[in-house]
Amino acid sequence: MANLFVIVGLGNPGQKYAETRHNAGFWFLDRLVSRLATPLRPQSKLLAEVAKGELHGQECILVKPVTFMNHSGQSVRAVLDYFKLPVQRMLVAYDELDLPPGAARLKLGGGHGGHNGLRDIFRHMQDQDFLRLRIGIGHPGLKDQVTPYVLSRPRQEEQVRIDRAIDAAEDVLDIVLNDDLVKAQTRLHTATREFEL
Repeated sequence: MANLFVIVGLGNPGQKYAETRHNAGFWFLDRLVSRLATPLRPQSKLLAEVAKGELHGQECILVKPVTFMNHSGQSVRAVLDYFKLPVQRMLVAYDELDLPPGAARLKLGGGHGGHNGLRDIFRHMQDQDFLRLRIGIGHPGLKDQVTPYVLSRPRQEEQVRIDRAIDAAEDVLDIVLNDDLVKAQTRLHTATREFEL
């Protein structure tokens, strides 16, 4: 199974949260699922909805945890264990407060930056050397406003820019899957600068 690549989108399950900023990782994953012939299907043992298919010549497992954001690590751990994959074969997409709407950044490793989904993934795995796609949603300005901000819908102008950033991230996925992170970073970061608020 070592040739598989796992792509995880972080968010909160349920219609109540579907259009909220905290679900930007789900939005990216849904975009990828739409390119496959098979839809997401519930996999209770993996605590996720999962789709398997080929993207850009690479066999991929697309994962949408159903654990709620703060317990995402349970699902990620279960998926990697089940498919016997190292964290180096995984990309995690999530919302990023420290980037403006329209920005998207790829990085390898690093800290969790206070993101609760990443924090829980760290809690369940010793090795944090996995790829991350940070999708900018902006910051409300004050720390005590963060929770209501991420759990509310973006303004229309913000949504348009976030969607463009997701488009740009999808456009470089083939480069990521072909193991050229630097080239993918350069192309993505350059492309999304014009979308940033």
